[in-house]
Amino acid sequence: MSSKRSFRINSWKDKDVEYHWDSAADIYVKENERVKDTHAQRFRETIPLLRLKEGSRILNITSRDCEANDFILKANPHVSIENAEISQGLINVAARLRPEAKQTKISSYSELPYEDSCFDRILSLETLEHVSEPINFLKELYRVSTPEALLVLSCPPLTSEIPYQIYTCLFGGHGEGPHRFLPSPEVKEMFKETGWKLIYHKGTVLLPVGPKILREWSEKLIIKFQDTWLSELGIRQIYVCEKN
Repeated sequence: MSSKRSFRINSWKDKDVEYHWDSAADIYVKENERVKDTHAQRFRETIPLLRLKEGSRILNITSRDCEANDFILKANPHVSIENAEISQGLINVAARLRPEAKQTKISSYSELPYEDSCFDRILSLETLEHVSEPINFLKELYRVSTPEALLVLSCPPLTSEIPYQIYTCLFGGHGEGPHRFLPSPEVKEMFKETGWKLIYHKGTVLLPVGPKILREWSEKLIIKFQDTWLSELGIRQIYVCEKN
């Protein structure tokens, strides 16, 4: 695959990401419970986009506490799920909460321990912004997926950096560790570079905290103004791709 442009390699290593999530593992679930509705929105929005079929093989990367495992099996109990996580601390948390979930410890996002073409669906939530080499990560997802695979991916856009910093100052939380929030145009260029064809994009979660009635109203607003500057303000950008 020829390179059309140069993409940034981040200054941190995947090992640094592993250290962060290991250090946050003990508070991960508790902190997410404080913003449970917004946290779980990622599952409510993305699982239906997987278009699960009986017998589908799914890679959930990265899996954190394996909460996505619950939503996937609720949507279709006749699938097999591989949960991949870089943090052993979070794997331990998931093992306590969901001992039935199949988990694999990965050591790098750029070299996944799977054979070629072994997954029908790939779910990757809030991970791309953390990996040290995003292009290599997307190439690996391409390699391990079948020709008919779907990739469902979410990540915060660049515009989320200031809201994230404000929230962290006011309320703390588990932190994000090494990260670079990516503008949607750059994510789309990365898909092109790595062979993924974008078939769906949606900006969501305009107001992540506050009264429910305001959050619901803001969500109606952002849905109305997709593909505008307003949708780029949503803290969770959702993409669906198929292979070229």
